[in-house]
Amino acid sequence: MEPNELPRHRLIKSLLVESDEQIADAAISLWEPMASEIISIVGEEGFNSLYARTIFLHRAVFPWLSVASDQLQANQGLAELKMSFKKQTPTQVSEANNLLLITFTDILASLIGEQLTTRILCLAWSTDISNCTGKEFQK
Repeated sequence: MEPNELPRHRLIKSLLVESDEQIADAAISLWEPMASEIISIVGEEGFNSLYARTIFLHRAVFPWLSVASDQLQANQGLAELKMSFKKQTPTQVSEANNLLLITFTDILASLIGEQLTTRILCLAWSTDISNCTGKEFQK
C-alpha cells in the first residue's frame, strides 16, 4: 500500500479478487452496485458517458475490451464487460478491473469531488463509512 494513496483507491484494491475461477463475476459484482448508486445521482446517460470514457482510455492497453457506446444501457455495457472478462486470464481481469475502477472513480471524483465519490463507493459496496477515510476497509 502506498502511503499517499487515496482512500477510494485502497478501497478498490481491498475488494478485488486476485485469483479466482469466478473472477469475471466478482469483477462485475463491484460494478453493478456502483452503477446503481451513480445512476441514482447522475442518471443512466451520465453513468454511460463516464463508463464509455473509461473504456476508451484503456482500449490501447486492453484491446479486448468491447467498445462502449453511449446508446447502451448500463446493464448492457456491464454485460459486455463481463463477456470480455470471461475470455481473459484471472490476472488480466484483475489488472484491467483495477485500472478501470480507479479510472472511472478518478473521473467521477474530478466531477463531484473526492469525498462524495468515496461516500458513494462505500454505500455501493456496503463498506462502513467510518472506515472509508481510515487506513483499512472492512466489509
